[in-house]
Amino acid sequence: MWEPIHNKFEKYPAQEKVVKLLLERGFQINAAGKVVSGNIEIPHVQIGKEINVDRRVIDATAKHIVEDQILFDFFRNVRSIPFLADVAPHLGLGVIIIIPEDGAEIGIISGVTSIISEEGYSIRQAVSDDPYFSEEPKLTIIIDSKVSGGIIDKIRTIKGVKGVTIH
Repeated sequence: MWEPIHNKFEKYPAQEKVVKLLLERGFQINAAGKVVSGNIEIPHVQIGKEINVDRRVIDATAKHIVEDQILFDFFRNVRSIPFLADVAPHLGLGVIIIIPEDGAEIGIISGVTSIISEEGYSIRQAVSDDPYFSEEPKLTIIIDSKVSGGIIDKIRTIKGVKGVTIH
């Protein structure tokens, strides 16, 4: 989906910056052209401060999205999720971060999940960065307990895995 979005905003770099923030945060655009998370409205001024653009750029971006049915259908349905990576250690959970050679490589996720399962861990959350949206995509897996070091060597043998770290 990133390429069609990029094509619609490539002539407007400041608006493209807004779109990237909307996607990163899982913010939606409602029919009134407001940036929202569920029913909570996010002030356009605050968004502008976050990414160093004028509020009017956020207004124009939201208007552009609402006026394009494909963009509007997409952005009114985007959702954010609670990402557990930073709080996992406080919850007694393990974190495995996989860096792919190519984020679009087929089979990395299935290879990783197979190894995790074989090692007797249960996956609590798996979040993969979109390789078309992120310059350096990674796969973050949250498992039910702290990770043993031996699992790293096994995951590194998967075709397309460039690096593995655990927390």
